[in-house]
Amino acid sequence: MIKNFRHKGLERFFQTDSKRGIQPQHAGKLRVQLTALEHAVRPKDLDAPGWRLHSLTGDWRGFFSITVNGNWRLVFRFEGTDAADVDYIDYH
Repeated sequence: MIKNFRHKGLERFFQTDSKRGIQPQHAGKLRVQLTALEHAVRPKDLDAPGWRLHSLTGDWRGFFSITVNGNWRLVFRFEGTDAADVDYIDYH
């Protein structure tokens, strides 16, 4: 279950399907990834082909990342079996 979001546009998209605040061309893939994240109970559950799941370091230590498209990533951490602090970032 997704506990909370850092990115308000992503939260709005998840709750209402509004594309305001996200890259509209990412909507389809984000819908699939957010649905998978909503049902995930551990990071490994997001290890789908092409998503390139990996743990982050530095300021993002404790977070995981999956690829949305190009430089765009869905970033999250887990608190127990819940996803938390879900963010949508362009890392470059």
